[in-house]
Amino acid sequence: MAPELFAEPATSLLLGLLVGLQRQRAESAVGGIRTYPLIAAFGTLSGWLAIEHGGWVIAAGLIALAALLVVSNFMHSRSGDTDSGQTSEVAALLLYGIGAYVVFGDKAVAVVLGGAIAVLLHYKDMLHAFAAKIGARDVTAIMQFVLITLVILPVLPNQVYGPYSVLNPFQVWLMVVLIVGISLIGYVAYKFFGEKEGAVLGGMIGGLVSSTATTVSFARRTATTPTSAGLAALVIMIASGSVFARVIAEVGVVAPAHFRQIVPPLVAMLAVSIVIAVFLYFHTRDHHATMPEPGNPADLRTAMIFGGMYALIVFVVAATKAEFGEQGLYVVAVLS
Repeated sequence: MAPELFAEPATSLLLGLLVGLQRQRAESAVGGIRTYPLIAAFGTLSGWLAIEHGGWVIAAGLIALAALLVVSNFMHSRSGDTDSGQTSEVAALLLYGIGAYVVFGDKAVAVVLGGAIAVLLHYKDMLHAFAAKIGARDVTAIMQFVLITLVILPVLPNQVYGPYSVLNPFQVWLMVVLIVGISLIGYVAYKFFGEKEGAVLGGMIGGLVSSTATTVSFARRTATTPTSAGLAALVIMIASGSVFARVIAEVGVVAPAHFRQIVPPLVAMLAVSIVIAVFLYFHTRDHHATMPEPGNPADLRTAMIFGGMYALIVFVVAATKAEFGEQGLYVVAVLS
């Protein structure tokens, strides 16, 4: 028997143990650390049988499992257990499907999905608290972000157009997504961690994605509340300093031969950024600066203006480089 064949049941059992451990801790009526590995193994066995006898075996196994869950719930209701939650039952069905998918699909996908299920089950209270904190305006902002990210962005052509072949609709709209996404991250951090801590955390996370987008996102909040400028400066400095750390890591991966020549000035600039950020942190702490709650974290107006500016700068940089060549190198660097 091929050694890789043993990897399939082993993967299913381990994922079952992971989910089962969480369900055991939650005192699930459906099962725990023994039941869920068996469900996952049942899915893998059904997948093996389906190779020889057809996909109906997997469907039959799913129906049989669903019937067992129905009977189990019925017996618990007869004994006085009135828990109407269906989380454990759905997790069991999903785990069966993952066990079958291990046979036919990518094991890495199965592992990620199984891990995600365990995490969702474990952070039940935190997720419920998050849902309780958000209001109608927050849901609208999330749906706006979903619209521009999952509906509009995928259908835009990812190719260049126009003179100098640099205007890419997908990349331009991606900048809009970044602006809105970072604003949304900052807003969620504000909700969970409070004014100052949330703003700083949002800046740190946003800086890992795009320091420029973070700068725009947090700077626009100071328009209505000038007293928050000091805290916004701290967030922007943290995001900007993270650029140097990012570039150092990238140089180490893509150009290790030039690491010693390129890294020293980057380290120096990172150190200066850290010093300034520390100074701003203690300065804003002493003055009790706060970041106001954004009116609409998914505001498209500012994001679209920034996207247009990005497209314009990309075009001007390409034109300068094409017309002036190496002589325009410094102009290109400043515009970039």
